[in-house]
Amino acid sequence: MKILLCPLSDGGYLYPAIAAGRELRRRGHHVGVLARSTAAPVVAEAGLPMATAEDFGGRRAFSATWWGQTGLAQYRATLRAAEDTGADLLVTSVLCNGALLAAETLDIPVVVVGLSVHLWNYRTGGDDEPPLGRTRASRTLDSRQIHAAVREEAGLAGRASRWGDSPLLGDALLLRGDPALEYPGAELPERVRHVGPLAWEPTPDPAEVAAVRDHLARSGKPVVYVHLGRFFGGGSLWPWLNEAFTGGRFQAVVEQGRSTDPRPAPGADILLVRKPWMGPLVDLAGMVLANGTSAPVLAALLRGRPLALSPNGSEQPLLTGACVRAGVAVRLPKPTNHPSTLNPTRTAHRTDTADTTDTTDTTDPDPSALLESAWRDDGLRSRARALGGRLAALDSAARAADIVERVARTSAAATPKEDHEYAISRPR
Repeated sequence: MKILLCPLSDGGYLYPAIAAGRELRRRGHHVGVLARSTAAPVVAEAGLPMATAEDFGGRRAFSATWWGQTGLAQYRATLRAAEDTGADLLVTSVLCNGALLAAETLDIPVVVVGLSVHLWNYRTGGDDEPPLGRTRASRTLDSRQIHAAVREEAGLAGRASRWGDSPLLGDALLLRGDPALEYPGAELPERVRHVGPLAWEPTPDPAEVAAVRDHLARSGKPVVYVHLGRFFGGGSLWPWLNEAFTGGRFQAVVEQGRSTDPRPAPGADILLVRKPWMGPLVDLAGMVLANGTSAPVLAALLRGRPLALSPNGSEQPLLTGACVRAGVAVRLPKPTNHPSTLNPTRTAHRTDTADTTDTTDTTDPDPSALLESAWRDDGLRSRARALGGRLAALDSAARAADIVERVARTSAAATPKEDHEYAISRPR
């Protein structure tokens, strides 16, 4: 089987797809990757052939920053690359409407690699779930409207969707978390499956890890690893970080890859880094502080580290609520929203990338005291180890590969199949 991985090219989306792709290649399938040119070194290290998105007209089409505005470009790039490689099946990321529609046009199956939690409506249950920024109904409606808009742009609006009234899931949606992170009593849609973390990242340079370790050793203070996501119009954590890590008991390693405007104060015990991996840095830390995106949350849990989370948009409020409910995280106060902290590249679409209606109390306790309390919470730490242990015990790549193969078999057996020549003749 020929499989084209066409996830978003940001590490939090690309790396899990690579984990599944490497296992599928091990099983004898032909696996290639469609990604932005900046991802070429990572894909090369993973040992997979790569088609460059820019060569197919997809310069921004696989960027998480631009996902809401580039659906048509993603559709066209994915369609052309899939035709060029003769793909029998696509593996893409959640919110990749263009890739979903390319699979529909080509009449081939598509498996979606999701986040740690389900974003949209449950099949049943969850009616009393707190809104956590936005309700699931609101997220679902907006996401479907964006999908429908791209579908119309692609010239597919006059034809029934391959997936009926639930097109966002593809033929299967793979969640990378644990059932404990879903709302108690809720039932996931039929095509949604938990597979585990799909953990993979580039091999760290030992010299770079040693340099970070040596820097931290000079202070000797306990280490907190900080991984910030996008602001989505929310407040910056930098004033809080500077207060927490200046003259206190802790020091921080801050990944600046997604932080649009890092501003460490002079004298703050903060080491800024920019690395394509985070595992060794989490290993050096006793706690992880993040906005609540899937990648750092899973990295922390897999290493038994408790979390301190301050969510803004996308899945951040939902995943933060799930982690607090599971007893593996504390929630930080919502930072004050100053105009200077707004993200100038936020998407024009509101959908779940604009969950800024949080009503959490904004009264700021002492940051050092909050960190100290969480650090000393043995229950928090033991629950993080237990949940991380369950995630680590899963062969998530094998689970994902099993589902991909099952989807391919089911699709091949389905009749009647659409005439392929008709399928690929639709507007591009």
